[in-house]
Formats: sequence, structure tokens, C-alpha cells
Amino acid sequence: MPRLSQPKFQSESSSSSSEGEIDLEEVSDSPSEDEQDHVPVTPSKRKGKAKAAPENDFGNSQIIVQTSFDAYITYTAARAQTSTNVFSQLVMPLSAEEYSDAIAGIKDRRVVPAIATEPLRSQVFERFMFELDEGFNILCYGFGSKRKLLNDFATEYCSKSGYVVVANGFQPDFSLKDLLNSIENVPGIQDVEITSSAVDGQAQRIYEFFARPEQKIHLYLIIHNIDAAPLRAAKAKSILSFLALNPRIHIVASVDHINAPLLWSSYESAMRKPDNVSESDPVRGFSWLWHDLTTLESYDFELAFTDKASISGAHGGGPRRKADAAAAGAAAMSETAALHILASVTQKAQKLFSLLGTKQLESIDEAGEGAGTQDLQQFGLSYDALFNAARDNFIATNDTALRSLLGEFRDHGLVVSAQAGSGGGEVLWIPLRKERLVNVLQSLQVE
Repeated sequence: MPRLSQPKFQSESSSSSSEGEIDLEEVSDSPSEDEQDHVPVTPSKRKGKAKAAPENDFGNSQIIVQTSFDAYITYTAARAQTSTNVFSQLVMPLSAEEYSDAIAGIKDRRVVPAIATEPLRSQVFERFMFELDEGFNILCYGFGSKRKLLNDFATEYCSKSGYVVVANGFQPDFSLKDLLNSIENVPGIQDVEITSSAVDGQAQRIYEFFARPEQKIHLYLIIHNIDAAPLRAAKAKSILSFLALNPRIHIVASVDHINAPLLWSSYESAMRKPDNVSESDPVRGFSWLWHDLTTLESYDFELAFTDKASISGAHGGGPRRKADAAAAGAAAMSETAALHILASVTQKAQKLFSLLGTKQLESIDEAGEGAGTQDLQQFGLSYDALFNAARDNFIATNDTALRSLLGEFRDHGLVVSAQAGSGGGEVLWIPLRKERLVNVLQSLQVE
């Protein structure tokens, strides 16, 4: 057995160590192999400050162990190791022309589905015409671009039976007003008198024209991506459902969004076209027949308006896209997004938006027809003029209050500002096309 000695404590007078130090000495023989696992009675010989971190007898680990809560706090307080070298910033996204040139030399390895080859293709088109004549409208789904196949159907079959209007709903600047304006180019529609030039009046005129008993030529609407954002609005769905149940108006549309069936209720989807089209209050619905039109075609044309070299390109972002939009004054804000923003601000902020929107519409009306689709900055209102108008309407009495109300709109891109040329000061405008701005202001008045 080893001999153990009591630890000797040195006095302050005889100690050569500094004040407060303890000298521990162990005198023992080498333990046998079977005693190596025993816990030593006395600590090992060491010199050091008493305040030094103690060591565990079983090893060098600390006695105080960090809990999971402490580990979480330490982790969250640490600096995030995120690189600022984003690919979309290092490499400029491709334009539509650059993308087309890049893929032009790629060897075509597409798999041609059976529906795009004869004789199945002709059989599908003939079935479409039969179902349209029976009072149904056709909704095509499936993987792959359906644009080329539906355009072929419109050219080879629909054009021989009536008027054809093709709408590209996937375009970011597309609106319901554009579709109705194209339909009104049909000879004779302009002769029908309407009480309003808004989209409701246009839809009523189109419906009445094709509801006449003497009207024998039908109208075929080919709508690519009816599930696109401009056609998902409540007003757009209401007008399309109004036209869809006219016996002489037929709709062939495509969808690509996975949640597209949720756009219409079962009542709207199953509603049949009435026999009497002269009813004072016509029913609304679509009378859809769903068809799987899987083509496996690439969405090159549909994605021509997005950036191909950035992840945000799928949402219409990217440095080049944003720069082009800012340069052209494009109205990237949708009507639905504007209503969501306005619903979350104060009543004074809503009044300020209505004031700015009204002034902008007055400037557009003074510019004449078609001005609402041009650069909207030229129809903006100077900051001084907006401040004077807001003060007269008791919306903001000082500069601080006005900038506070504008801050929420600027953060969400609902109000855009820029410096006018020749030292003209700051100019503010709403990035919404005329018809969309009118709808938003009408919604604010209803609320």
C-alpha cells in the first residue's frame, strides 16, 4: 500500500510563493496495475492561484458544463457566417436575347409526346371543337408549355369557325383591359352603346353583341395561363365568368399553377351555359372541362420576361430586370398587393394615397388616350404640391407627418420617388397602370 503524507501548508513568513498560494505535496509509491483505476485520495501536486478554474478528477474537462440553453444563446449571439458573394450580383443575369442565343446551339433532346403527333393531335382538336359546340369551355393542364399547341388549335380550327383572340396572361404587364380592348376590335362591337368605358361596361357591350340572335359568328378566346396574377383578381374572374357563359363565346385556357383548381368554386366550374342569353341578370360561371395536355415542352417563351441567371428570376427580380423596370417606369406592383398594403396602414395614410392617386389620374387624363401605359414618372406629383394638398385636406400639417405617412408606402414600393430634372425637386408617383389604379381607388372608397 502507498504511504500518504498529510499536506504541508507553508506559513506566510517561510513561503517563497506569492500571497494566497497553497503548496500541495504528494508522497507515494507507484501504484500497482490493479489500483490504477482507484480515485486518488489527495490531489496531484500543483502550484497555482486559488482562483484558477478547477479541474475534474476524471480528466481535464471543466466542472461547469454548458447547458443547452447556454449553447443556444452562444450560437445565436455569434456572427452569421454568410457570404456576400451572391451569384446574381457577381454574374449579370441574361437578357431574353442573350438567353435565346445561348440555347440556340444546344442539341435538341426533347421527348415528343404522342399528343403532339398525328393522328392523335387532330383527334384532340376535333374533340375540343365538339365540346365547345356543346356549350363547354376547355381548361388544359399538364407539365410543359401548352402555348404552341393551343396556338395551333386556334389557327387551324377556331379561325375557321369565328373570331379568335389570343391572350398571353403570363406577361407581367398584361391586364384584363388589354383583353377587352382586343375583343372590341371585332367588327360591329363598337356600334353597341355603353354607359361606361370601364371594364364592366366593355364586358357588357361584348356580351350583348354576341347575345344577339342575328349574330352567327362565334368568338374564341385562347387564354394562356388563366391562373396568372392579373387574371386571379376578383374583378377579372367576375368578368371572365360573365363572358364564359355566353353561348357564342368560347374559352380555351391553360393553367400551370399547382393550386389553380382553387381559383373557382365547384358551382362556377360546373355551371352550364343558359339557353336564353337575353336575361337581364345573366348567370356567371365557366362550365369547365379539364384536359390533360402534357407536352413536356420548355417554358422558354413564358419565362422570357424573367432573369435566367438568378434564383430570383423566377419571381421577376434580378439586377437587370429591376434596372430595366426602373428605367422604363414599369408598373410592377399588382392590384392585389396594393390592396394588401393599404389594408395594413392607417386611415390617414389611405387618404394620402387616394389624394396622390387622384392627382396622378388627373395628369394621365390630361395627357390623352393611351398615356396610362407610358412612363408613369411624368405623371407624378412634386413633393411640395403633395404637401400643400395634404395640408389643405387636413391629412398632414407638417413635413415630418407627411414623410412618416409616405414611409410605409415607400418601404413596400407602393409609392416611388425620384429627383426631377433641372433642380425641380422630388417627384412622387404610384407605380400602377391607370386601370389598376382606378380599381384600387374604387376599393378604398367602398371600404
